Amino acid sequence: MNDSNQTDLNDDPVADAEDGRFPVPAPLDSHGPARVISLCNQKGGVGKTTTTINLGAALAEYGRRVLIVDFDPQGAASAGLGVNANELDTTVYDLLVALHPDVRAVIHPTPAPGLDIVPANIDLSAAEVQLVNEVAREQALTRVLRPILDDYDVVLIDCQPSLGLLTINALTASHGVIIPLETEFFALRGVALLVETVDRVRDRINPRLQIDGILATMVDQRTLHSREVLDRLEQAFGDQLFDTQIRRTIKFPDASVAAEPITLYAPRHSGAEAYRRLARELIARGGVA
Repeated sequence: MNDSNQTDLNDDPVADAEDGRFPVPAPLDSHGPARVISLCNQKGGVGKTTTTINLGAALAEYGRRVLIVDFDPQGAASAGLGVNANELDTTVYDLLVALHPDVRAVIHPTPAPGLDIVPANIDLSAAEVQLVNEVAREQALTRVLRPILDDYDVVLIDCQPSLGLLTINALTASHGVIIPLETEFFALRGVALLVETVDRVRDRINPRLQIDGILATMVDQRTLHSREVLDRLEQAFGDQLFDTQIRRTIKFPDASVAAEPITLYAPRHSGAEAYRRLARELIARGGVA
């Protein structure tokens, strides 16, 4: 994925073609209000941004109006969708600290039809210091997003790899959480802390918050290690583990360099099909209308 070195398992197209368990969803008669989903993991390099971009693009292919909120000061989601946030006068940071934020003025279209983004850059790293003395500081992002929820079907928040105030803001604004998890043992160690954080936010701030699923990423079925980690995930999380798996492929960083979702860059590649399958599974689970 775009923040990890990886080998290519399978460049054959359509290796993960639709198997019938998760059918193509029916078109929507209308749009909104959006379901807000945070993609979180305090460990970096697990494919979180890659999943945000490509799941968003796949949902948009199925007729959903999708907004990505880049909530990482590294701005990887913005760059991966062709937005140079370093040249922008206004980003999500300005919305968080504004007295009367106008989110519509900061939304940018992307190469994928039906997919928009609120970009971020390094300025966002100052937000936690700015917000720490604010009233209801955990709800700053909720306030920003409230005016446009009826315009979209899904809002995906790409969180930074930490459990600080920005991530708490994202969880407070969300209905659900997707946890991308690399299939290696060290990646398992921090999941309990993340789940505990979700539980605390649900208990103290946002009672509607739920875990939509754990997503196995960077899967290499050729290795015993990867298969053992998958077994551990199934034992630990059961039905919370998505049936869809995201395999390693060089096409993900290639698509990032091209500033396109893989569904546009290599539409018949197995990686594109995997994210379409994830979108169908999320809809089938009720995580998205």
